[in-house]
Amino acid sequence: MTEPNTDSPSAEPPAGPAGPAARPGASRDTTRRVRYGFEQALGLAQLSVLLPVVILLLSGIGAFIYGTAVAIHSVMELAQHPFAVHNLRLFLTEIDTFLIGATLIIAAFGLYELFVARINPASLRLPLPHWLEMTDLNDLKARVISMIILVVGVSFVDVLLEFGGATLEILYLGTGVAVFIIALTVYLRFGSDTNHE
Repeated sequence: MTEPNTDSPSAEPPAGPAGPAARPGASRDTTRRVRYGFEQALGLAQLSVLLPVVILLLSGIGAFIYGTAVAIHSVMELAQHPFAVHNLRLFLTEIDTFLIGATLIIAAFGLYELFVARINPASLRLPLPHWLEMTDLNDLKARVISMIILVVGVSFVDVLLEFGGATLEILYLGTGVAVFIIALTVYLRFGSDTNHE
């Protein structure tokens, strides 16, 4: 009985961990593990958006508190000097502050929904209004830009009441505000990706 010749060149090396057949598979497994780990890290980095969400929420609440203080001050000023010219400016400042607070809260909701998780209205005791549900970045941009236009308009009226008889300065300011609002409106109408479909 003869033993098989293992020294012949036609003999194949044993398939095992050190064999050449296992090397491409091991390389693919390593690549898959690295990619999975990187995707896990990206998923955790996605939660870093919670920091600006919390800051925006706190800033919005702060703006609401400040607006409430301005409202109380406006009522006290109105009671002491009911026919003063600056009373209307106090109320415009109050409106402006509340609009800024609302803009900050809208931005916080949008960032959370776009980067962290969808807010399920059915699971909330006080459901979100439909217009606050955002599906993409264009929704967030449209809502924030619309609020900015409101804030700029109210601020312009406030500054307009502050001016005395400087007609040329009012014209320059009004032209600048109009160009700014027109640019934002054109961007909302034609610059959004959803409007090209």
